[in-house]
Amino acid sequence: MQFQGQILKMTSYDDQPIQYYLNLSGDLIHMNELFGKELTIKHTGFQCVNCGENKPIYRMGFCKSCFFESPYASDTIIRPELSTAHLGVAERDLEVEKEIQLQPHTVYLAYTGDVKVGVTRNTQIPTRWIDQGATFALPIARTENRYEAGMIEVALKNHLPDKTNWKKMLQDDFEGEMDLADFQQKIKEYFPEDFQKFYSEGEDLWKFDYPFDKPEKVSSFTLDKKPEFTGRLTGIKGQYLGFEGGNFINIRGHEGYVVELSIKN
Repeated sequence: MQFQGQILKMTSYDDQPIQYYLNLSGDLIHMNELFGKELTIKHTGFQCVNCGENKPIYRMGFCKSCFFESPYASDTIIRPELSTAHLGVAERDLEVEKEIQLQPHTVYLAYTGDVKVGVTRNTQIPTRWIDQGATFALPIARTENRYEAGMIEVALKNHLPDKTNWKKMLQDDFEGEMDLADFQQKIKEYFPEDFQKFYSEGEDLWKFDYPFDKPEKVSSFTLDKKPEFTGRLTGIKGQYLGFEGGNFINIRGHEGYVVELSIKN
């Protein structure tokens, strides 16, 4: 069986366990059904997620020029505290930025091998947490726009990490009950005074079950350094496909890459 197309981040469905679908130019391949099968991934080109041109991917699926020009790759995507759409001030394209920034956001705690703080649009719950490989997630603030959520995150990330350590995430095998509400109480004193009205207590704790067993060791590869890879699929967590021997590829990190995928029993 063979497929070909542009890699986009995997689509996920919160189930027991989570169901994953690899997106190749709109074709959705149910990856859970491929566990134990031998996959060959061959890099054949690029397709920028913005302009569609066959140009090397610079970052986030964008070629270099689109990364520095597209509103979908602006600084506020990474740093929400820089948002200015609520002031009517454009960064690159005000209408696009209003669509992204002027909607409800959630500040959350998540456990991905460590407890971290993060921000997501409400429409991305729980997808954002699954993409990060979070085992547990707890909303701690509900805001009206991206800027407000970003300012809360800035205050809290002085005391908690705001990024996922991919190795810790993949090597973690914690199966107990994580008390993120206790962490929330501990950092409550650092919650910015001007944004107290957005603070939220008593939210439901989310827990996720991944089709994944912790390997003895983990190593990652990219299609830049290994343009053709063959291995037997063993599990998925976050946006990482795991193969025998602890080899992992970050699918989100390969958005915009064009590949041929071959599947053997």
